[in-house]
Amino acid sequence: MAQTKKALLVDITRCIGCRACETACKEKNGLPMDDGAASGEPRSNRGERELSATTYNVVQERSGRFVRNFCRHCNEPTCASVCPVGAFTKLEAGPVVYDEDKCMGCRYCMMACPFHIPRYEWNRVTPRVRKCTFCADRVEQGKPTACSEACPVGATTFGDRDVLIAEAQARIRENPNGYVNHVYGVEEAGGTSMLFLSDVPFEQLGMRVDLPREPLPLLTFRVLSKIPDIVVLGGVMLGGIWWITHRREEVAKAEGAERQAASAGVRKPGGPA
Repeated sequence: MAQTKKALLVDITRCIGCRACETACKEKNGLPMDDGAASGEPRSNRGERELSATTYNVVQERSGRFVRNFCRHCNEPTCASVCPVGAFTKLEAGPVVYDEDKCMGCRYCMMACPFHIPRYEWNRVTPRVRKCTFCADRVEQGKPTACSEACPVGATTFGDRDVLIAEAQARIRENPNGYVNHVYGVEEAGGTSMLFLSDVPFEQLGMRVDLPREPLPLLTFRVLSKIPDIVVLGGVMLGGIWWITHRREEVAKAEGAERQAASAGVRKPGGPA
């Protein structure tokens, strides 16, 4: 049975800047608390902070509001489409996960991401790409993400994507003067798993508003298809990469189904008793 796609709804009007989501993220991922996220240091002394290889989620102050910045887990992730070795996978439930054993360090994912999210461990001998994981293991177990569970005011809500979109639209209808009439993430770059509500224009919060509604991998394919004489070889290579990536996903799904069937004691037709 198909799994329901999950999402987070971040209501910027409700965020009080406590950074409990940052602390929960670091605890969940075993990241160091060495940058003021959970040190008790006043916000005014910390200055602007950015994403890093040890910080997957930050709360930034923009236009007098507190704004979370973290991986959007796109419906059609560009990072996965450009990765030549299939190190990124979009899970059916929504998370875009990263396999460091496959990564060869090309960092195409960092250049391709429309939200400029992935970070790199420049100071390691064997560096990895780092970003929010959407707590994929918790989501698989039916649990909310650590950040949403830690939010004391309900500024971040975890749930089914369709339900959260309906909830966001209802908040706008019920309080039209309190929100911008747009749910950010429903259509941007083909849609994302991270949805945002705000009472000030999103561009004032440092969020991109020039992104197309269609998935970026689809746009890339269309451009390449119009200049076949020049990039026919590149198109073949990208097609091959796409096939290999999706073939791996299909094989992984088939193997997972077989493991589940085996653990449930299901016997294949014609197999041993």
